[in-house]
Amino acid sequence: MQTFYQLFDETSSTFTYLLIDASTRDAILIDPVDHQLERDMAVLRDAGASLAWVVETHAHADHITSAGHVAMQTGAKTAAPSGCDIKPAQMQLIDGDTLTFGTQVLRAIHTPGHTAGSMSYLWEEATPDGPLRRIFTGDALLIDGCGRTDFQSGDAGTLYDSLTRKLFALPDDTLVFPAHDYKGRTSSTIAQERAHNSRVAGRTRDEFIEMMRNLNLPRPKLIDVAVPANQRLGLRDGESVPHGA
Repeated sequence: MQTFYQLFDETSSTFTYLLIDASTRDAILIDPVDHQLERDMAVLRDAGASLAWVVETHAHADHITSAGHVAMQTGAKTAAPSGCDIKPAQMQLIDGDTLTFGTQVLRAIHTPGHTAGSMSYLWEEATPDGPLRRIFTGDALLIDGCGRTDFQSGDAGTLYDSLTRKLFALPDDTLVFPAHDYKGRTSSTIAQERAHNSRVAGRTRDEFIEMMRNLNLPRPKLIDVAVPANQRLGLRDGESVPHGA
């Protein structure tokens, strides 16, 4: 049975990921989007999966998460990077923390720079041919790009260090799954991004900082609404994840 689902929200170009342990059907959901709640619940049901965790890579600025509502409907626990001020999350993740689902393990790798708390998550799924490595990079590493660093505690030098010292240190064949793509691409590899990423490859740290300083990107339209909502896991006033969920 299928153990991995990559789901896409066209409005915000956001990827949501469902990871399932083949033997127990316990699962983790990464970066869900509010208006895709019914879709995600249907995928869970159809996959015969029982959700153990809902996880955020960071407090997004371009959409609102459904993590709190997913947890309310499924009884899953919630986890988020400790540096993102997502207070309702039941587990505040730091570098090296792990989340278990069935026999599987997801490892948190702190990759700040897009935001101070940003996390990537490494899943080494055991297969008959050896471990299949997937890294879920949030907005830190994108396919042929990277997250912006001009707002929300971003720092270009810090992001360069996260990319070159942490993510690019992973094995070449590690599959890269970002939180967004705007050109119809779905995945890459660490080898591909290390060698050819147009923002990072061949640039010194100072050159990267200068390039990022001059991007002059428009301010995200939803940032003033999305960030505070995401720091509440998408829950409205008076709503809360049930104790012990």
